[in-house]
Amino acid sequence: MTAVGLPETPPGDRFEDEGEEASAVNAEGDADRAAGVDGATGSRGETDAEARGSGGVPGRVRYDHTESVVLVTGGTRGLGAGIADAFLAAGAEVVVCARRKPEALPEGLAFVPADVRDTADVDRLVTEVEERYGRLDTVVNNAGGSPYAFLAGTSPRLHARIVELNLIAPLLVAQRAHPLLAASGGSVIMIGSSSGTRPSPGTSAYGAAKAGLHHLAACLAAEWAPRVRVNTVVVGLAETEDSADHYGGPDGVARMGAAVPAGRMALPADVAEVCLWLAVPGYVTGAEIAVHGGGEIPAWREIASGHDG
Repeated sequence: MTAVGLPETPPGDRFEDEGEEASAVNAEGDADRAAGVDGATGSRGETDAEARGSGGVPGRVRYDHTESVVLVTGGTRGLGAGIADAFLAAGAEVVVCARRKPEALPEGLAFVPADVRDTADVDRLVTEVEERYGRLDTVVNNAGGSPYAFLAGTSPRLHARIVELNLIAPLLVAQRAHPLLAASGGSVIMIGSSSGTRPSPGTSAYGAAKAGLHHLAACLAAEWAPRVRVNTVVVGLAETEDSADHYGGPDGVARMGAAVPAGRMALPADVAEVCLWLAVPGYVTGAEIAVHGGGEIPAWREIASGHDG
């Protein structure tokens, strides 16, 4: 696995990765239906090569992951889909999982149905990867998400399931995959969130779970070194095809992008490119890579500007 060239643009930011069941909770107000979030917001309808995160966009770093086997949880939509596409374009054998198979997948991408909160499903998932390929080089723990739900007055079960999906599930997947990763000298990449580094009102359980995920990665990096590297990609605001629905249309997306110092939210390609780099054998482990385009411009600056104006 090799890399050549220099990145064309800096990475951006990420919106909380609300999946299919989390969106249903928002729409219908049924807290108990939040139990099965499957990965990040968005879909595979993107046609722009950069948005797909191909890893081969002119001017960007090009990676060669030929003969590597990569597992991306929640890899059928949104950021997960962009990450999976990028590894596929870089020559890897890529397996994605979700609770339900999508109508269409890119050619060459393997799909295994699995609920990553279920230990039996996780065992079956990793066993199938081992039986099919005989090895596993990289696990990208991407599946996660949360509906917008204030803690007071909502179902305790909802918040427990959010923590289970965003913290316990990545632990289960990493634990089960460890023997294969140790044999290959591979790595685990946790997809974290800026919600785990700052206050996250309305998604408190999600933010707490992501903070725990960041710490879990640091612990595993120390526990599993030097055979297995474990790193976290801490993503801020991100733009996918569903972003307009979340932010009130294209104007809302533009306003959110303007709140990022880099001038835009992250694309799946920005997140995918960091994953491609972290999957290359090297020295980096226990790291938290911030992919947030400089963070979020604080509200006080706008307030102060208004007072001055």
